[in-house]
Amino acid sequence: MSVLELPSTREEAWRWADLGALSAAAALAPIAAPQVDFLDLPGARLLFIDGALAEDRSQLGPVTLADLTPGDHPLGRHAHGRGWSLRLDKDAAADPVQIVHVATGAENHLPSEIVLADDAVAQIVETYVGAGWSNRHLRVTLGKAARLMRSVRVLQAGGFTSLREDATLGTGASLVTTVLGAGAGGTRIDAQITAGNAAFAEYGGALLTAGEQRQECAVRIRHAEPNGQSHQLWRAVAADRSTASLAAAVEVARDAQKTDGEQSLRGLLLNRTATVNLKPELGIVADDVKCAHGATVGELDARALFYMQSRGIPHARAQALLTRAFVADSLDRIANETIRAAFEQDADAWLAEAL
Repeated sequence: MSVLELPSTREEAWRWADLGALSAAAALAPIAAPQVDFLDLPGARLLFIDGALAEDRSQLGPVTLADLTPGDHPLGRHAHGRGWSLRLDKDAAADPVQIVHVATGAENHLPSEIVLADDAVAQIVETYVGAGWSNRHLRVTLGKAARLMRSVRVLQAGGFTSLREDATLGTGASLVTTVLGAGAGGTRIDAQITAGNAAFAEYGGALLTAGEQRQECAVRIRHAEPNGQSHQLWRAVAADRSTASLAAAVEVARDAQKTDGEQSLRGLLLNRTATVNLKPELGIVADDVKCAHGATVGELDARALFYMQSRGIPHARAQALLTRAFVADSLDRIANETIRAAFEQDADAWLAEAL
């Protein structure tokens, strides 16, 4: 790999970034590719190993491979060249597209794009496993009343996963993205979304951290036109000496009247040695809007724990149940039952190990 140029933590947008872990991940020794199964869903199945498509184990369906140009994001710009592309015509609807990314320590950058014409509908499920630096850039363009649902599972056992998304939503378009960070590697989730007239953007999920791990999310939604709605609901659970950081911003342009924006950031500390950083941000220029945000960090309710133990529930089990309930609303946004069940199992597996 050539000399790696990274942003500085002196920049506000990168103040919590674990750039040291990213550099270390880029230099990891190769590992054997772990086994991972696709979910029991119809539709296309793509397996990428270190950013290269495993053609013999993939079914492209409506997805094609194309040469894609990078953006100007400090990390996303490294993802260029051959990547995957999903383009749907007007009124088209595709079965769920599953994409599994396996990292084995090799150089691993992959660009992608999703372009939905007016009234098109698509659903994407992505899973990240293995170890190394997995770096992705996704460009999303949604036409009038198009709908895209994305579900992302970050399960790498080591290294670093950096995800950058640039999305543009047309009139009445809808983007719903749910992310679960339940691996043991470092994570940076980074998104810039521009919403048009009456567009709807929902971006959220859960970051579960343990050990010395650090996970971070930074999402900015810009309402450029009137009547838009956005919701950012994030939950963070930090154990041991780990750190979870959430930054959620909403910008409302001068002409974006009647905008309704909501942010809900909540953190749960399983140990007092852990850290949760929360940063909601509103930048409003219009004068006829309804925007709200909330941010809280706390520990498990001692009274609830005592009550459950008094009813014969072991302490660890009581902790798991309460923590699971804390995370649940961030995953309930996933409409597909099979996908939602897989995310819940990932969260349960993390809890079983962390508690």
